[in-house]
Amino acid sequence: MKGSGSLAIALFMTVLTATAQHRHEYAVDVDARRQTVEGWGVSLCWWANMCGKWDEESIDQLIDWMVSPDGLNWNIFRYNIGGGDDPEWTNCDVHHMGKGKGLRAEMEGFQDERGGPYRWERDSAQRRIMLKIKEKRPDAIFEAFSNSPPWWMTVSGCAAGHQDARTDNLRTDCYEDFARYLVDVCLHYRDTYGIEFKTLEPFNEPTTDYWYRSGSQEGCHFDATSQVAFLRVLAPILKESGLRTIISASDETCTKHSLAVLKEYLRSGAIDLIGQWNTHTYSADRDTRRKVGDLARNAGKEVWMSESGSGGRGIEGNLNMAQRLIDDMRDIRPSAWLDWQYVEEYGDQWCLVQGNFARGTYRKVKNFYVRQHFTRFIRQGYHIVESRNGQSLAAINPEADTLTVVLLGDKEPSTHHISLLGADVNGGIQAWRSSETESMEPIGNVGITSDGIIEVGLPERSITTLLIPLNATSKGNRQKSRTKRPTRH
Repeated sequence: MKGSGSLAIALFMTVLTATAQHRHEYAVDVDARRQTVEGWGVSLCWWANMCGKWDEESIDQLIDWMVSPDGLNWNIFRYNIGGGDDPEWTNCDVHHMGKGKGLRAEMEGFQDERGGPYRWERDSAQRRIMLKIKEKRPDAIFEAFSNSPPWWMTVSGCAAGHQDARTDNLRTDCYEDFARYLVDVCLHYRDTYGIEFKTLEPFNEPTTDYWYRSGSQEGCHFDATSQVAFLRVLAPILKESGLRTIISASDETCTKHSLAVLKEYLRSGAIDLIGQWNTHTYSADRDTRRKVGDLARNAGKEVWMSESGSGGRGIEGNLNMAQRLIDDMRDIRPSAWLDWQYVEEYGDQWCLVQGNFARGTYRKVKNFYVRQHFTRFIRQGYHIVESRNGQSLAAINPEADTLTVVLLGDKEPSTHHISLLGADVNGGIQAWRSSETESMEPIGNVGITSDGIIEVGLPERSITTLLIPLNATSKGNRQKSRTKRPTRH
């Protein structure tokens, strides 16, 4: 009997320990405001190059899912200014991009030679998508970005990169040609279609060794010092154009590269030539995330996480990407967070909609609903606030009467116990959940204790969004209530 009792106690302690590991107790401080959310969005490269050829009804549906407040509520879109490869394939393999990323990555350029005419009829599919977005979302923000200069400006004669992927591919005698090319495209879209790009990004993951001749997409290596040299050419040309567009840079693939290049911009004074710092987070850690965000903001620059994506399998892969979004928003503190791809043909991880480009068929995948937990409920103008739990993201609306909290579940069932600082719950809490078997389903298992603690249970591998009505209390009153001594009678 003694042995049985010991076993029972051991089992009880094991269960208790396991339960404690999946019990999250923390506070959300609505007075501790971080960045203001400018928006959410996606690159148009390269899905728009394919989906823009579909019928009008399908395009309408795709764009509605993206921009509707009840859909993804996206309002920021990155237009890819194509460089264009040599139509004769003189210096590279024929249709080499089709052997890697697919013919969707074979972008058309607008100019075929120095001083030559612009062929504005090109890139009609991507343009059609962008104009449909502008029609359906008049407040949309657009950024123009380049993966490579036109082939004739390059050392290799190929828009996919240099023979040596570690070497710059823009010819130094073509710096001004490339700068004027980018600015001319921006002017054309303003003057012809009424789209004035907020930002112009001339680089894409420039310090990597990804871009090589006959590679799978347009790409161009720029050393950090070469970036600075080119910006010194681009900045005055952009300023003289009369555009309100500002330069963003440098869209490095990871926060480690981003930090190194940002330090060079600060050292050289090139930081004064740009208005916004963009970074990707295909690879990132907490330390470099924070340093990139802090250094850029301290230099007076707006910060965007302008591209990310990941593989994986099933809902777990989707939730891993959601955790990356949370980490980026908490540590880099960007005003905008953007996905890389909206529509893909294969898999359900790198996309939010899976489609067949040739047939024009498409469907939402689980990743759509996972992303929607953030973008639908943390709206433009909301303030990210402090949440003392790394599996959560909290934001308050401008009126300070609604708090949104997004919660990530564990691999086992878990509970979150949330205390609010600076506000009280003022009404019923609404909640939605996605899991392996649910897609943005409304739920009702949110309770409030007599002490005002919000309690919500999360099944394994799930994501939940809470909409909490608030009755705000001032920080001053909260401080007084903490220090008030009992009254003597």
